[in-house]
Amino acid sequence: MAGDESEKPKTVKKKAPTEKAVKKPVAQDARSKKTVPAVKAVKKPVAQDASRKKIKPKLSKEVRKDLEKRKERKDSQPAFKRGEWFRYKKLGEAWRRPRGVTNKMRRNRRYRPPKVRIGFGKPASVRYLHSSGFREVLVHNLKDMESIDPRVQAARIGSTVGTRKRTSMIEAADKKGIRVLNRGAL
Repeated sequence: MAGDESEKPKTVKKKAPTEKAVKKPVAQDARSKKTVPAVKAVKKPVAQDASRKKIKPKLSKEVRKDLEKRKERKDSQPAFKRGEWFRYKKLGEAWRRPRGVTNKMRRNRRYRPPKVRIGFGKPASVRYLHSSGFREVLVHNLKDMESIDPRVQAARIGSTVGTRKRTSMIEAADKKGIRVLNRGAL
């Protein structure tokens, strides 16, 4: 019986690894199992060409004054939201006119938010103008660019226009002195 005890395999206790010995993988390469130090993606600002200055519109003093008035009014104007937008997530915040017979917002209760009314309107001389003062013209090809007056109109390239045509349109606009409102990173 004494010999049976000596035949049992001896268990060796392993030491717990110290903090220095433990390596935590920071990031793993998708193709291999190598650990690669994580690199934080830094967005570089798109530098505008120093030679290209923003083109300003030719505006009268009255229109400039009205543009400033519009901006001041817009800042003090309430955010018009749909009635009971806070109650149901499915409604969303986009404005809808209240139409219900017993609707409290339609009946102008003081505890309800304000409705869209004619009194919140902006000066007529600057209505439909871009904040820069230009009148926007939607363009889809180079032929549309020819009809633009660069002193009072600015181009907005259509969303369905591809990259190749967009770059040629931007180059043509630069040559003619037309401001492109949605120039992008190109």
